[in-house]
Amino acid sequence: QVQLVESGGGLVQAGGSLRLSCAASGSIFSISAMGWYRQAPGKQRELVARITSGGDTNYADSVKGRFTISRDNAKNTAYLQMNRLKPEDTAVYYCNLWHWASLSGARDYWGQGTQVTVSS
Repeated sequence: QVQLVESGGGLVQAGGSLRLSCAASGSIFSISAMGWYRQAPGKQRELVARITSGGDTNYADSVKGRFTISRDNAKNTAYLQMNRLKPEDTAVYYCNLWHWASLSGARDYWGQGTQVTVSS
């Protein structure tokens, strides 16, 4: 079983920075894709950034050039560095681990979420 614990959210002024961390338990972190999603009030959850086990990344257009996703397999931890934050980045941010195995198929695991609030 995998557990994900996010940290690093908080209140920041527009233009500021935050770094989110996602610590994973278990032994499949290094062979799994990691993603950060967010959900603002009244809106659907959306993908913010994703990094594969091989290090390939992709980002939502709204955060390209401002956010950076990374991972440290030795620490079983994924990160989301958020710079030049905007009020529209305000949301609950969720960490996701996606793993595929031939016997079990695809599995998704989610963290509990961490609130990011950007004031104008």
